[in-house]
Amino acid sequence: MKRQRLSTKEAMARFLALCCVTVVIVATFSLLFFITRKGISTFTDFGVRLLEFLTGRVWRPDRLPEEGGPAIGVVPFLVGSFTVSGLAVLIAGPLGIATAIFMAEVSPVWGEKIMRPVVEILVGIPSVVYGWIGLSVLVPLVRQYLGGLGFSLLSAGLVLSVMILPTVTSLSCDALKSLPRDLKEAAYALGCTRWQVIRGVLVPAALPGILTGLILGMARAFGEALAVQMVIGNVYSMPRSLLSPGITLTTGLTMEMGNTIDGSLWNSALWSMALVLLLFSLGFIGLVRLVSRAGGYRT
Repeated sequence: MKRQRLSTKEAMARFLALCCVTVVIVATFSLLFFITRKGISTFTDFGVRLLEFLTGRVWRPDRLPEEGGPAIGVVPFLVGSFTVSGLAVLIAGPLGIATAIFMAEVSPVWGEKIMRPVVEILVGIPSVVYGWIGLSVLVPLVRQYLGGLGFSLLSAGLVLSVMILPTVTSLSCDALKSLPRDLKEAAYALGCTRWQVIRGVLVPAALPGILTGLILGMARAFGEALAVQMVIGNVYSMPRSLLSPGITLTTGLTMEMGNTIDGSLWNSALWSMALVLLLFSLGFIGLVRLVSRAGGYRT
């Protein structure tokens, strides 16, 4: 009787788990289908050419016919997104990896007691707070010491570097700590110093995990909207330098989606931008999967 009850509970648990999995799968594919259907309407319903959309440098979807007609080009958005994301990774990558090495190998006890909680605090700070600090402190500093308006790609990259630093640090630290002790002990047995072990054995062996942290950090930076919007300047033109204001895919969507009419060319163009953003996000996820599959200890 007891065994029968246990079997009934197991069956109910399996059914509940299956329902939850089904809901997640259906919700995911429904979201993908919805964004894809809305995004391609720009090309199917309004006759906009895909090449023109991806290579155009002018964003004027509200331009009147006597002015030349609507112009829909997302190059300024793509340049801004990749520039600030790449800059954030270039800054946060070395800092995060160095911090992870310190936490995992140089001073693991002190690192676990002090550094880990500090990193976790950075994760819990809302993005609007990062943006407000950047607007109040960073933008005036950039304007005073580097020139320009202060609202720039550089300011956005610096803010994003702090935001993705916990992701890079945590995943890199976990990758280093997951390595077997045999690697380290064998290197020490050969007479290597601590820094030789870290540089020549541990970091190469943990490289897939470190790259995963960098890719996920870039994906986080690529999808951030609010903090970037507050410091980047939001100018619909090609930036000339890192000190020039710019715009990203996410900031463009947040600024304009509420001001358009559903079914209009402008609204459809924004959905196409959302589709482009989704495709890049899927690309980052696929890249993480490839890096994980290519894992292994490279000594």
